[in-house]
Amino acid sequence: MSIRLIALDMDGTLLDSNEDISEENRRWIAEATRAGIHVCLATGRGIQNALPYYQSLGLTTPMVLVNGSEIRQDADRVWRRITLQTDEVRRMREIALESGSWYWAYSASSGVFNRDNWEKAPSQEQWLKFGFFEENDEVREHIRGKLAELGEFEVTNSHPCNLEINPHGVSKAAALREVCARLGLEMGAVAAVGDSLNDVEMIKSAGFGVAMGNAQPAVKSAARWVTATNDEDGVALMIRKILEERL
Repeated sequence: MSIRLIALDMDGTLLDSNEDISEENRRWIAEATRAGIHVCLATGRGIQNALPYYQSLGLTTPMVLVNGSEIRQDADRVWRRITLQTDEVRRMREIALESGSWYWAYSASSGVFNRDNWEKAPSQEQWLKFGFFEENDEVREHIRGKLAELGEFEVTNSHPCNLEINPHGVSKAAALREVCARLGLEMGAVAAVGDSLNDVEMIKSAGFGVAMGNAQPAVKSAARWVTATNDEDGVALMIRKILEERL
């Protein structure tokens, strides 16, 4: 089956180490679009942090945001949003304070709040994802244990030192399946690329699952093919392969 949709993780994948999109990546994304392929951002970022890149690429396609907690038809229209319970977020913050770890959370309407500006978060906010950053492996595993006691969640990462918590059943893979259903596509027609654990399930589910050269080992193990790193235009190389080999 030929590829009809390309799902792109952002950090560590589409974006280089300076959080820029290279000209080579831009060129081949434009080539994919001209070939009639949907190019879909599938990111752990929320709309506020993903939108400038989406607009700079001239995309009008659906977006998978916050690891799948939000799916948008385009920049303005939300298809689906799944949130954490307020009490769950409150308890996760308490765990972060107890462990002394950096923490942040994505809200549906106001963007990101973290340890430095948490007091500014609206009291009735809808929370899409909570995250911890902890370099100490033992402390990070202690946090993971506390989360297991708190409830059933999807726990992944976008960096080896962090933990990202979404509602149970939420993933980039699940969100992509919904996008495909709405577009009349099968997952076999999807190429998905990423570098972290929050990308593993979509890479496994896609017809052509790709890991970045800088990906975590578990991501490479899950992929059908490994491209170049995010600083070596790995996305462009993948798209070129798809177009030239008619995958």
